[in-house]
Amino acid sequence: MSFEKEIQKRRTFGIISHPDAGKTTLTEKLLLFGGAIQEAGAVKNNKIKKSATSDFMEIERQRGISVATSVLAFIYKDKKINILDTPGHKDFAEDTFRTLTAVDSVIVVIDVAKGVEEQTEKLVEVCRMRKIPIIVFINKLDREGKDAFDLLDEVEQKLGLSVTPLSFPIGMGYDFKGIYNIYEKNINLFSGDSKKNIEETIAFDDVQNSELENVIGEKAAQTLRDDLELINGVYPEFSKEKYLSSEQQPVFFGSALNNFGVRELLDCFIEIAPSPRPKKAEEREVIANEKQFSGFVFKIHANMDPKHRDRLAFIKIVSGTFERNKPYLHVRNKKKLKFSSPNAFFAEKKEIVDISYPGDIVGLHDTGHFKIGDTLTEGEELHYKGIPSFSPEHFRYINNADPMKSKPLYKGIDQLMDEGVAQLFTLEMNGRKIIGTVGALQFEVIQYRLEHEYGAKCTYENFPVFKACWVDPSDKNNDEFKEFKRVKQKFLAKDKSGKLVFLADSQFSLQMTQQKYPSVKLHFTSEFE
Repeated sequence: MSFEKEIQKRRTFGIISHPDAGKTTLTEKLLLFGGAIQEAGAVKNNKIKKSATSDFMEIERQRGISVATSVLAFIYKDKKINILDTPGHKDFAEDTFRTLTAVDSVIVVIDVAKGVEEQTEKLVEVCRMRKIPIIVFINKLDREGKDAFDLLDEVEQKLGLSVTPLSFPIGMGYDFKGIYNIYEKNINLFSGDSKKNIEETIAFDDVQNSELENVIGEKAAQTLRDDLELINGVYPEFSKEKYLSSEQQPVFFGSALNNFGVRELLDCFIEIAPSPRPKKAEEREVIANEKQFSGFVFKIHANMDPKHRDRLAFIKIVSGTFERNKPYLHVRNKKKLKFSSPNAFFAEKKEIVDISYPGDIVGLHDTGHFKIGDTLTEGEELHYKGIPSFSPEHFRYINNADPMKSKPLYKGIDQLMDEGVAQLFTLEMNGRKIIGTVGALQFEVIQYRLEHEYGAKCTYENFPVFKACWVDPSDKNNDEFKEFKRVKQKFLAKDKSGKLVFLADSQFSLQMTQQKYPSVKLHFTSEFE
């Protein structure tokens, strides 16, 4: 198959939502359609012994939440689909923001009862900023929830989207009868039997047809006709161009747990979603069908297999083809590297691949060469943008609880920081190590993983800091900068890559510092060069 055709086949997208809206369940059901798994496991349901395929870390299985971003791929109707399932929990939002740099489009999952929640708002804002095409999936229709039109209004107002429904529910909760698929003009009847993998659909080109009463009853038929008339009057017609330029967002309704409305979503998705899109580097914009390979690391995962101390760097291929055993330039280190066993992900299985195309995600075994944001190319110096570290909001001293194990402890901390689980700051004054995280739950994850993966124990001690700011060293030699360093030495630290960081102990002291030393520039993300 030609290179161009391979690119057209690819669809790489992320699924985002507030925790518990049903994101992981939807991912499972999509895999089921791709024939990648035989039986989907819901995250919380104790009746199904099988845990969700995309949650492979022990702590995720215990808590029923997704902590790490997993990559899953499957083939459906001759399209190769790569899903990046992101953590919904807000303590791991940073991982999700980074993942959004690697997707070409997004599906946003919204809970029918809770509507738009805060975490969804933040993530959609990032998608809008980057003009990522969005499809909305309103989930859990078999439960009582808000009125469908109220939900559409809420999505428009809270998320600032311009929506157009491509499917619409017939009833909801107890009187949920099924879904009318506006995109394909047919009705999918709901049996409520979640053991049935795939529901039957009945074609209805004309809703005025009197057959409709026999199928869903008189009252529901009349309501559906009124609803559809209202939709035609109020919402614009769907336009693929507007969707791709992120000016319009199609909406689907369904119930992922009962595998209902998922096929409609998937069928429409593979037709309209974009194949790999161009990506901006500092030097220029890179287009997928360029012959020269380039890609970037958006995630590092240590110890995917606890039996082997392995680190995998996840690389999104932006252009060209990535071939096994071919040397590529690691732009930051200026070194050529070869990879003998690049992994592709197929549901839960990893496979070694000889060749990968733009849009694909490849896992490379890493002995410590990679950091998040690194670029690999065939020789050109490219730096892809948009993978910042955010200013942490929780800080603690980390202490070694077992003096005999200081080596594995520091190795473990080092590797977890490379993974982007948290950030490490070393105080200039006494060299004590401080861990900063975006959410408090990460401290537990770090402690758990240090013990179970590295055999090292740590304890934490509170460290009262309000915010970490990166100091812009544009003018190191002026007297103001020197005075700033002398007065604030107790609050100065270095981050992992050696950049100077000011740890402000309160909002007030941060404002005073900015007033007193106006020439010292402070930044809240590490990407300010």
